[in-house]
Amino acid sequence: MMSRHYVLAAGGTGGHMIPAHALAEELLARGHRVALITDDRGARIPGLFDNAQVHILPAGRLAGGPVGWLRAVKAIHTGRAMALRLYETFLPSAVIGFGGYPAFPALLAAKRDRIPTLIHEQNAVLGRVNRLMAGRVDAVATAYTQVERLPAKAQDKVHLVGNPVREEVLALRDQPFPALDADGIFRLLVIGGSQGASILSEVVPEGLALLPEHFRRRLQVTQQCRDEDIERVRARYEALGIPADLATYMEDLPERLGWSHLIIARSGASTIAELTAAGRPAILVPLPSATDDHQTFNAKEMARAGGARMIPQPKFTPVELAKQMQKLGLEPGALANAAERAKKAGRPNAAKDLADLVERTGRDPGADPNFVRENVLRPMAGAVPA
Repeated sequence: MMSRHYVLAAGGTGGHMIPAHALAEELLARGHRVALITDDRGARIPGLFDNAQVHILPAGRLAGGPVGWLRAVKAIHTGRAMALRLYETFLPSAVIGFGGYPAFPALLAAKRDRIPTLIHEQNAVLGRVNRLMAGRVDAVATAYTQVERLPAKAQDKVHLVGNPVREEVLALRDQPFPALDADGIFRLLVIGGSQGASILSEVVPEGLALLPEHFRRRLQVTQQCRDEDIERVRARYEALGIPADLATYMEDLPERLGWSHLIIARSGASTIAELTAAGRPAILVPLPSATDDHQTFNAKEMARAGGARMIPQPKFTPVELAKQMQKLGLEPGALANAAERAKKAGRPNAAKDLADLVERTGRDPGADPNFVRENVLRPMAGAVPA
């Protein structure tokens, strides 16, 4: 296939950026060129899109009453104009939106230029921007069999592909679940999104304190904490005699995931995708304030498969955590069985399947006489060098 150009547009959170990055790596490996449209936050995430040119677009957030809406409309209009200038030089075969506000002007500009468009929804509930565009794009890629808030006119465009994950995480799928004997070290990984979660810092140490002494002595904890929580949590683990490695950000998360026996986490889309790709059992605590309660819907599929226990945050107490940990950690074979069930719920070919869909949907430069085959990407205003 002739080399093509693709534009990926994603909001600046890990949930949007990580699957976009995984798709970018797959497209680059196939000989295509990739540009990213994002916001300031997305451009600052380390280790992503090192091989693509990054463009920062203003993206209006549709909130804040009439004044906020007016600002949003102005930002969207400006972002759309900047995207149109990019498309004049880059000539994309398709534009792929991953949700988040920067994707909105990018997709609007693509529709204006009659460029094929796709959206990818990482969650089990369609996000706001994807909801606005689902009926207008050429294809809708999903990560879950059942997706809430999907417009009726988008039903026939849906393609189940899964949620792409980083290659380092996917590589864990071929590794056996870490050996665990009755007296061996029990490695617990606690993650709460990109910056930790205070509820996990409050409940997890107290829950571990309630475990039987012979179980507690085996624990080795790695936990992500917010800056304001980390010293308090460290002191609590020291008082309990539990070895703990605490950090606000874990750049080597795939490695830590690989040797963990159990993960306690929120149920963001990327977290679920990585747990099921690697085949790691979890206790999931959905974020109750997540838009449309999408984290609860995310967790349900993995929990139904038997790869996770889901505890709603109002019921996430030290007593309940200790009870669930003993069921998983002390019953023979429970963890290994949950790990296998988590793996079966994964979709390891998500990046490849999404790239196949993108190639099928995008326009073919060889069949379009108006499509310039060789061109140079000229940085636009706001571009960040790769």
